[in-house]
Amino acid sequence: MAKRAKEIGYWVATALIATETLAGGVVDLTHGRTNVFSGTPVVDVVTGLGYPVYILMVLGVWKLAGGIVLLVPGLPRLKEWAYAGIMFELSGAIASYLLIGDTTGQFVAPLVLAALAMTSWALRPPSRILGGLFPGTMRDLAASDGTPIPAVR
Repeated sequence: MAKRAKEIGYWVATALIATETLAGGVVDLTHGRTNVFSGTPVVDVVTGLGYPVYILMVLGVWKLAGGIVLLVPGLPRLKEWAYAGIMFELSGAIASYLLIGDTTGQFVAPLVLAALAMTSWALRPPSRILGGLFPGTMRDLAASDGTPIPAVR
């Protein structure tokens, strides 16, 4: 039962963060509005934070790539990079809002999305986890069903 709940939690969190990342990439590339059909134009947001407009092209391309990688099977190394990129982008947004002295709470949305990305990363199944840095370590020897190997004492 717990395994099934973890799997459902993973897919809900992953679907939400991947959808937001893909939509954000499209909005960035098209210079759309922050709420897709309404809200502040994304150009006004980034320039208000002190960034040049061309950063939207860079972020848009990487967001699209990251969202796709989170959803496709396999590619565990790219998934790690996608999660890292999403966290860099969201933590950068949080820091940007806080550093300009935002008092409207604009940092809350990226904070919630960062928590969602971390939830997806933490709940990912063994098939989507990159092995350890050093082959032959205990983590690499874990059972394929994700059952942890007892600690050696």
